[in-house]
Amino acid sequence: MDSWDEIRTAYHVARVGTVSGAAEVLGVHHATVIRHIDALEEKLGVKLFQRHARGYTPTEAGDDLLRVAQATDDQFSQLGGRIRGRGNDVSGELVVTSLGGLSHLLVPVLAEFRAEHPAIVVRFLTGERLFRLEYGEAHVAIRAGSPPEQPDNVVQPFYRQKITLFASESYAARHGLPENEADFPRHRFVSADDPKSRAPHARWLRETVPAACITFRSGDVHAQWRAIREGAGIGFMPRLQAVESGGLIEITPPREDWSAPLWLVSHMDLHRTTKVQAFLTFLKERARSWEEL
Repeated sequence: MDSWDEIRTAYHVARVGTVSGAAEVLGVHHATVIRHIDALEEKLGVKLFQRHARGYTPTEAGDDLLRVAQATDDQFSQLGGRIRGRGNDVSGELVVTSLGGLSHLLVPVLAEFRAEHPAIVVRFLTGERLFRLEYGEAHVAIRAGSPPEQPDNVVQPFYRQKITLFASESYAARHGLPENEADFPRHRFVSADDPKSRAPHARWLRETVPAACITFRSGDVHAQWRAIREGAGIGFMPRLQAVESGGLIEITPPREDWSAPLWLVSHMDLHRTTKVQAFLTFLKERARSWEEL
């Protein structure tokens, strides 16, 4: 039925016996209470209350409605208690979303968090789409770039990856390494396939390296990193990822303008839950070790 507001109003009128009392409980104007009662009686085709000087008394039909509304109200109260109870546990689903390029950072943390909290089911959602926290699509989002400005979100600065150019040892053996930017036209490069990519390092590469030298392009950042490891060319990688991969040579020190800041984002309704706070604390602690590279 699409009349729950009206049923709830009728329930409170029957419970307290007056329009003014029900209006006070519901926080609405007494005219709203009368309108809801009239509309509900019209929809049902019966009188729910006898009106008299002392207030409203339920009819037989009103008593039936009162019993149903009481049971429904009790069920909602129980549901609320169960939901609040879950909020005090580190259990159920934990949904985290980020760009796919951050999975090398986040997957080990998520796996370790899951090991410490066996009642958790981890869902790690990646992609370009911004998952809507206000609709409950994710508990925590890790986003890059400018600070997110969606209303009702809690935004915290998180981390800035150290990103720079790397070449594989096999590439260096075949082609040597550039000593400076003037040597770039004599080398091959790996980059994003999107000519409009807003990633700071991708823009810099387009502006600095001749297009003819970018000989391996992909829309998949993991494919780009694999191509660098396989010797297809010089390309950008996070320093942490390069160190873990091994067999790579850093061409130049990281520059701050090559990376975008990362932000932790959670909706205000979920931010203070035990589960979200436990994960955010855990993630921040693990991120401290990243700063060493």
